[in-house]
Amino acid sequence: MDRSWMYKFRGSKEYENGLDKLLDIAFEKESVNGKIVCPCKNCKLGDLVDRVTAKDHLTYHGFLNGYARWFVHGEASLSTRPTYDLGDNFDNGNDMQGILHDGICFGRVENYIDDNDGDGVPGDEEPNNDAKCFYELLKNVEKELYPSCKKYSQLSAIIRLFHIKCLNRVSNKGFTDLLKLIKDAFPVGETFPKSYYEAKKMIGGLGLSYNKIHACPNDCMLYRKEYENDTECHVCKTSRYLEDKDSDAVGEALSKKKKKVSTKVLRHFPLIPRLQRLFMSSKTASFMRWHKEGRTEDGYMRHPADSPAWKTFNFRNRDFAEETRNIRLGLTSDGFNPFKSLNVQYSTWPVVLIPYNLPPWMCMKQEYFFLSLFIPGPTMPGNNLDVYLEPLIEELKLLWEVGVNTYDASMNRNFNMRAALLWTISDFPALANLSGWSTKGEFACPSCHKDTCSRWLRYSGKHCYMGHRRFLASDHPFRKDKRSFNGFEEHDKAPSQLSGDMVLRELDGHTHTFGRLNNDNRNLPYNWKKRSIFFELPYWKGNILRHNVMHIESNVCESVLATILGLDKSKDHAKARDDLQEMGIRPELHLIVDESGKRYYPPPCFLMNRAEKEIFCGVLKQIKVPYGYSSNISKCISKKPPKIFGLKSHDNHILMHQLFPLALRRVLPKQVRAPLIDLCNFFRGLCSKVLHARELIQLERRIALTLCHLERIFPPSFFDIMVHLPIHLATEARLAGPVQYRWMYPVERYLDDVETRSNRASRNHDGNIDTGVELPIFVNPGRHLRGVNIVNWDVDTMKRAHQYVLFNCEIVQPFLSEHREMIRNQNPRLCIRDIERIHNETFASWFANQVSSKYGFCE
Repeated sequence: MDRSWMYKFRGSKEYENGLDKLLDIAFEKESVNGKIVCPCKNCKLGDLVDRVTAKDHLTYHGFLNGYARWFVHGEASLSTRPTYDLGDNFDNGNDMQGILHDGICFGRVENYIDDNDGDGVPGDEEPNNDAKCFYELLKNVEKELYPSCKKYSQLSAIIRLFHIKCLNRVSNKGFTDLLKLIKDAFPVGETFPKSYYEAKKMIGGLGLSYNKIHACPNDCMLYRKEYENDTECHVCKTSRYLEDKDSDAVGEALSKKKKKVSTKVLRHFPLIPRLQRLFMSSKTASFMRWHKEGRTEDGYMRHPADSPAWKTFNFRNRDFAEETRNIRLGLTSDGFNPFKSLNVQYSTWPVVLIPYNLPPWMCMKQEYFFLSLFIPGPTMPGNNLDVYLEPLIEELKLLWEVGVNTYDASMNRNFNMRAALLWTISDFPALANLSGWSTKGEFACPSCHKDTCSRWLRYSGKHCYMGHRRFLASDHPFRKDKRSFNGFEEHDKAPSQLSGDMVLRELDGHTHTFGRLNNDNRNLPYNWKKRSIFFELPYWKGNILRHNVMHIESNVCESVLATILGLDKSKDHAKARDDLQEMGIRPELHLIVDESGKRYYPPPCFLMNRAEKEIFCGVLKQIKVPYGYSSNISKCISKKPPKIFGLKSHDNHILMHQLFPLALRRVLPKQVRAPLIDLCNFFRGLCSKVLHARELIQLERRIALTLCHLERIFPPSFFDIMVHLPIHLATEARLAGPVQYRWMYPVERYLDDVETRSNRASRNHDGNIDTGVELPIFVNPGRHLRGVNIVNWDVDTMKRAHQYVLFNCEIVQPFLSEHREMIRNQNPRLCIRDIERIHNETFASWFANQVSSKYGFCE
């Protein structure tokens, strides 16, 4: 029953209408001699009043606080016994439209069936054959499973049964037998399929199917096309199938009858049907033209369509840009462990595509992410990722060179849909797998390329990446300051951007062989590991930004926190001081040997003392943020001893943007604190929802100066490749637009959701609970969320808690009405107040007897 009117202004029409409906029900069900118990704040369910008085009281005084369930005024008698879930992952009711929207990226079903009449303009076309089949299938959403069945439609029942099949690993034959039993048990007129084949055929029409492609266990090749029938890898000669352990004659005979099991299977989810589905909803199809028809063009960048990368692509491919419905895509990939809860090392790599035609409020939503490939483990594909990308690249080439006939429900016309890939999104280690440029060693920076300024630190045993003075103005005084930096003047210019043509020229004539057992690719120039498969796309070399790196601020935040707090991962250690001494810079930080022969390193200016650490951690410990803004960061802060631990990537993001500058205000010298706060301001400005080229040019200058200030403070070991990469982020934002469309946080939440659905029990699940009885009351599995705190209640408190639970359990409501009616019949002369008193005192024992007698069970 709708209760929203209770919280509106009591003089409004909505409140008056809702109150009249409530009084109608109350006087029909619970009146005694034309009067009811008044639920106003003054009477407090204690006085019998007539209708006029009740309405006046409730209009003037309002309802009794907390009286939201009108059990004294007839609501219990209107309640019906609710239905119950089949499991933790099922929702009550037939929310098939929601399933289609979340699972296949559609709008509501009525947008397909009812709204595909277009504008009624002359020249409307009939949907193509694929669209017609899809619309016919969607009509099954409204088709009854059997006559008078309201809870499930034909399609929803089949999808839920498939869900049960997957969760419980039911065989295909077992599923067919189950369908036959259900079909036989249902009344005449049922529309259930009779076999697994028919059910799968129906589901396949939605575009939920995928292709299984066998792969070499050493990542050398896929068994497709001309290699489809091979039984061993043509590169490493490894068997395609798992070896049968049976070696005797009987075993050989049995093995011939067994189905061979592949050592590795790639799952490919076809992209083209799913892109076509976007245009089969009239509302979603209209949003696919938003980037051209609904976007504001005022010089600011709010969407990738405002960026130079998008506009340059349109200029170079004008035939593609003429059709506004052609789709621009982004590709992202990252590894995750589906068995994390079992403490097993396993790396699975999904490949997800994002359509950028949609407006900002839809573009990065999970329902519009397309899972294209699911690359199996147990090890990460690494440099051999291109082997698994082959099916997707072939689809993208088809979508670019030929296109596919697609029906647009918003315009009632068929058109040739094409698609193009703008860029990839990944964290820094995965960038090497996607781009082919190694992110380690002397030339680790993919933007600086061969002009990367690096130096090997002999004692620390790693490269450092300084040289940020190259990005300053040519007349800046820092360029001639040798003592404060690396001991040399800086006269070089900032490296130029690496174009696709430059990449192809460097790799021209070089070949690469895939496979984990192959070591014949050492002759590639610089840090190249391969020629990326994306260059097979005709337009890829012309994209001005091909790869995006994310989570840089998370790594920078971890390095800064560890160094200024002196944590285990601090970049300031004895070996770093020895490197300083070898370089001949920062003599105030060199090793000191006193007269007694004691050796020690002087404390640096960037290291907090104990009092400053307690202040810093104390500020972060007291921070409270709204629910959903971030995780509870205070749990990761310890004041005694002062340290920070267990931060996730998004926690570091929040720290750098909002909390870090606040906590630094009373600690560290100004010359240390100021550049750190400037670094935080840079990341916060970079992540603005609206950007302008003029502001981004200023950010480019600021980050160069900020990193130079940090070079004067922190040791060279602090400047690993992750601290260097921010120098390029503002330039990338100036080319590709807001970073919200090019970072990993939405994708990681999507992958975490996939991981949770794949293997984890629900948040409060303690395993299956079987009470052995049919009464579905208080049998939902659950567990505590935090530590256990045992409290011993007295008898009176326990009784009140028990009564509260019973009175607020929806399934107990019919028993409450029955007990109240029984008391009224046994004591016809008692007033309402006495009836409620007796009811409250005796219901628990009476209810226990009822449950025991009816179900033979009681707790």
